[in-house]
Amino acid sequence: MTFDYSDILDDTADRSPDRVGLLAGDWKITYAEIQSAADTLAATLYARGVRPGDRVALCLGNQPEWVFVFFALCRLRASAVMLPSAWRAAEIRHAFELTGPRAIVASRTVAPIFDEVARPELAVVAGPGDAIDGWSEIADLLSEVAPAVPAGVRGLDPGDMELALPFSSGTTGMPKAVRHTHHSLVVATRQWRESLDITREDRLQALTPLAHILGIVNIGATFIGEATIRLFPRFTPRSMVESFQQDRITIGMTVAPIAAALAAMPDLEEFDLSSLRYLNWSATPVNRDIAQQVSDRIGVSWLPAYGTTEVPIVAVNPVSSLPHGRLDSVGLPPSAVDVETIDVVSHEFLPRGSTGEIVVRSPARMEGYLPEGDSPFLDGGWYRTGDIGHVEPEGWVVVTDRVKDIIRVSGTQVSPVEVERVLVSSPLVADCAVFGVPDERRGERPAAAVVVADGVDTSAEEIITWMADRLAPYKQLRDVYFVEEIPRTPSGKIQRRHLVGQLSAGAEK
Repeated sequence: MTFDYSDILDDTADRSPDRVGLLAGDWKITYAEIQSAADTLAATLYARGVRPGDRVALCLGNQPEWVFVFFALCRLRASAVMLPSAWRAAEIRHAFELTGPRAIVASRTVAPIFDEVARPELAVVAGPGDAIDGWSEIADLLSEVAPAVPAGVRGLDPGDMELALPFSSGTTGMPKAVRHTHHSLVVATRQWRESLDITREDRLQALTPLAHILGIVNIGATFIGEATIRLFPRFTPRSMVESFQQDRITIGMTVAPIAAALAAMPDLEEFDLSSLRYLNWSATPVNRDIAQQVSDRIGVSWLPAYGTTEVPIVAVNPVSSLPHGRLDSVGLPPSAVDVETIDVVSHEFLPRGSTGEIVVRSPARMEGYLPEGDSPFLDGGWYRTGDIGHVEPEGWVVVTDRVKDIIRVSGTQVSPVEVERVLVSSPLVADCAVFGVPDERRGERPAAAVVVADGVDTSAEEIITWMADRLAPYKQLRDVYFVEEIPRTPSGKIQRRHLVGQLSAGAEK
């Protein structure tokens, strides 16, 4: 196996040039057209000074240009600094200080932020609109005729060369850049395609930002499988379900907020969703009540999966287990991946079935962080995920919590996820997040931020009373705060640190 990420596109484009690889709005883009755009951009970026080993910041939404530029950088043996398009000045400044990009390709909506913060000499803007002083147009780069990239560039062995720098979720501070190589991402992408059983008959729908690690492997797995993927610049539940029907989507990629939006759609049953093979649930443990509501209404099964930015594919439920897949487990590790648990204090390995911190050893693991800091790896190459759970004797992985999110009440550990699963089932609650707050007598006590269900008039006391007979006394809520929304990462993970900061600034209680 070669470890050149460019081959993921080129192998399929050479075999099936006229097959549609991307859907974006009314645009149907074939593999030959994607390949041509990547070749052209590689040539024009090289002509403007981008060289092997350079870093180029990508700050685009879910649009075809993101894919074109990413594969152009693959060809140049440069790497992509993957900036979420929702980031603002402080986050972008931090990312630039960490990575030092040679160039930037950005959407028009965020270009002014780069002018304010740190615009490199080579700055390219994507999308229609008026010219911006100092910025080149990606449309011009795509129409230019430039000399081909020297053969010696593509001839470089890319296996251990840096390819992408996505960012960690930043729940414990400013985000870290996660260094991935051609080797790690080719392995991860092949694991994802095999785990999801993607074939040329499939059509995927990906709402996760392309700047997220899941965005890369979704695109790559689609291309390896000669399938088609629908890109969404903006998400609404209705546009997603309409696409399920109109595009005859076979695999829907979701995270927790999307699953909840499906369950809440009053007319979900009115759509023809017979093309769906399954819905994938990634990033957070499955909320079984929400998943079951959707399955009961439209007859589609769920395929849970689990990965991290640092190790993209840790476990996936086998497609062969559907329609009776497990909602209480994130699945089995793919080939060549080992998953175990360790004691959170001593770091000693625990017997199968024992609850501890989940560790994983995989050929798809990252090279490391920027800034480097303490190594997240144990001897033997085991990556500490920071997640709590256990591994069953047969290898099934169960994730229950985050190490740093555990609430310690009078010396007893309380899982915020467990409390959230109960709380979100209340008819009073649309969304919620549970966390610990200091308590002089108990050390900590459970508290919750709650988004009230539409049309409901309730109080903290009513919610606390509703919860009282549904959990053990030490797990029961003591405080409830009302908020308009729960802050989450693009992958759907609750940003508890950000939430506590918001509440400390003042929220209705």
